[in-house]
Amino acid sequence: MGPIRGPSPCLHTVWGGTVAGPAWCREARQSQSLPRYSRHSSPKSAFSGGSAAMSADDDNRFRPKHGRIRSDASKAGQGKSFLTKVRKIARQQGAASGRTSRGNAGVSGKPGRNGTVASGWGVKRGRGAAFVRSRNLSNGWSHRQPGSRRVIVKSRSVRAAGKSGKAAAHLRYIQRDGTSRDGERGRLYSATEDRADGNAFLDRGKDDRHQFRFIVSPEDAADIEDLTGHTRDLMRQLEADLATKLDWVAVNHFNTGHPHVHVIVNGRDDLGEDLVINGDYLANGVRERASELATLELGPVTEIEQRRKLTAEIDQDRFTRIDRAMLNEVAEDGRLDLRYAPDDLHGQEDRTLRIRRLGKLEKMGLATEPSPGVWELSDRLEPTLREMGERGDIVRTLQKVMRAEGHDRDPLSFQIHDVVPATPIVGRVVDKHLSDELGENLTMVIDGIDGRTHYISGVDQAKVADARIGSVIEIGATDAGPRPADRAIAGIAEDGIYRPSRHLEQARFDGRVPGGDYEGFVDAHVRRLEALRRTGIVERIDADQWRIPQDFETRAAAHDAGQGRQLNIRVLSTFDLETQITADGSTWLDRKLVGRGPSDVAPAGFGQDVSQAMDRRRERLIEQSDATRQQNGRVLYRSDLLSTLEAREVARAGAELAATRPMPFRAAGDGETVSGTFTGTVQLTSGKFAIVEERHEFTLVPWRPVIDRQLGREVTGIVQGGSVSWQLGRQKGLGL
Repeated sequence: MGPIRGPSPCLHTVWGGTVAGPAWCREARQSQSLPRYSRHSSPKSAFSGGSAAMSADDDNRFRPKHGRIRSDASKAGQGKSFLTKVRKIARQQGAASGRTSRGNAGVSGKPGRNGTVASGWGVKRGRGAAFVRSRNLSNGWSHRQPGSRRVIVKSRSVRAAGKSGKAAAHLRYIQRDGTSRDGERGRLYSATEDRADGNAFLDRGKDDRHQFRFIVSPEDAADIEDLTGHTRDLMRQLEADLATKLDWVAVNHFNTGHPHVHVIVNGRDDLGEDLVINGDYLANGVRERASELATLELGPVTEIEQRRKLTAEIDQDRFTRIDRAMLNEVAEDGRLDLRYAPDDLHGQEDRTLRIRRLGKLEKMGLATEPSPGVWELSDRLEPTLREMGERGDIVRTLQKVMRAEGHDRDPLSFQIHDVVPATPIVGRVVDKHLSDELGENLTMVIDGIDGRTHYISGVDQAKVADARIGSVIEIGATDAGPRPADRAIAGIAEDGIYRPSRHLEQARFDGRVPGGDYEGFVDAHVRRLEALRRTGIVERIDADQWRIPQDFETRAAAHDAGQGRQLNIRVLSTFDLETQITADGSTWLDRKLVGRGPSDVAPAGFGQDVSQAMDRRRERLIEQSDATRQQNGRVLYRSDLLSTLEAREVARAGAELAATRPMPFRAAGDGETVSGTFTGTVQLTSGKFAIVEERHEFTLVPWRPVIDRQLGREVTGIVQGGSVSWQLGRQKGLGL
């Protein structure tokens, strides 16, 4: 029989020395003269002494219930494994230290006072978490130990990169010209292929939830003999840490002062599941493995080599390792004590480096010495130095780009735009590259006609897809003035009330809506009012009445301006100046020649090049009898110069395309309705034109962005004054 669950009521009463409990228990104790037992006496003897006196009735009243055989001991006393105890202590120590990973490393690269590893929310999930936990139980990341080679690793995860086209755009960018060691196009390779197929890689990852991108830049990458083999060794080590095969490609870049590697990893593991990598492993694990490989190949950093690198940082106008070490050792009162300590012979070298660096910072107004050997560092030291470092990198980039173009420009003519330029910039595209090599936005270098070289970052790739090196573009802020729709609403409103029905009648009476889609035209104005209603500018009374304030246009324009100034980019010509000079079409130079008003072309920089190109283009037009020079030297251009040149180029391009197509070309006249299938585009010096194929012929008409989504579909438009009013129709989901 198993043990009874807990003491019986009778035993509890006997041990406690009370008369409480059932009547049969009191009678049994009195009849047998049972002694009173303390809680230290044996209950077994008490049970044996009273069991014989129990009657049959007592047996019927007391029926013990059998429980399962088990121990009644408390779980609190169970032993825990040694590993469990160590993990608990490690977590407690990490929490007590604030889970910081920066430490307080000295200038000579010694480990800081805090050796714990950063353990964020993602430490228990994702591949590589076991590797991170092992570092929590050890002395921290090895890349922070003395003698380790420094490696900079940047990582980013891009969601739905294959579906959005970002993966293809990024792959094209890292393979661009001028990135290889010999200045040629970057070569894509993989774990097993020296020339990997980028299209096949994109096809394998087109449906992945995300894509990983890495930039691995060893400090001493120039000394690594085989950077490709080094990258393959690194990726094999990552596969071992993550316990899965990785589908990756990479490109080596030698176009900067520090050679680096771009690695792209598809977001699937070897089982076909989503590849989830621990966040701490991305932040530190990849860097540690890269540092280990660099240290293994080049050997540990010696004291002499480390001292040489730190000495080179003394006069740099950027945030250095010396600055970081000094900020970490600043006392609570904000002072840094560098007074002479004769017992600390090894620390004298660090002290000398810091004092020399502080002399540089003192001249910059970022450090003061209130008393001998005691220094105070400015609160703006780190942000100021980081900003100066970024500016210095930009200036060096501009100098390198302009010298590659054969120009040696004065750095005082460089203009770096942190925000959208208030005044439009017109100039030649000298360079465009990713602002962040892991991101999507571009940075553009524009050689302006104002004689300045402009550096503009944060440009959307889609807006400059047609702009090539040498193209002429205009960059400025979006127009913050009143919209045409706002002016129309204010003009239709009567006594502060706008009625869509009244607007529809007026639109039908005027008959100026392209395609005759009057309902869609008025609906567009109503949608504008709906957007302004949510901001409190207008009020909807009912379905056909809107209350419009007297200053409606001003308030609507102010609302648009408050939404943030965005870049407005126009490609004025995709062709360079030399091509425009001899072109048979209507060029940007022609528009500058026949334009009126004061010239905005400066007599320096690209402005001087434009002036010389305009003179040569003028002579060309005179030779073609499109312009005449009078006796007083004045040049007169034919009144329809631009349209004549455009028609001439369209006819020539159409004839060339007809030679490769089974149908003839026909030029569309002004006011003519063009209908057919939109099959593609062609870039001419007169602009971008859409190819519209009918049953037995095709034509070229001016392109507009609105028809890009209609590729391969039927379109209809009216040619009016050198442009086309596309009538896509409400039945196709668009109302224009």
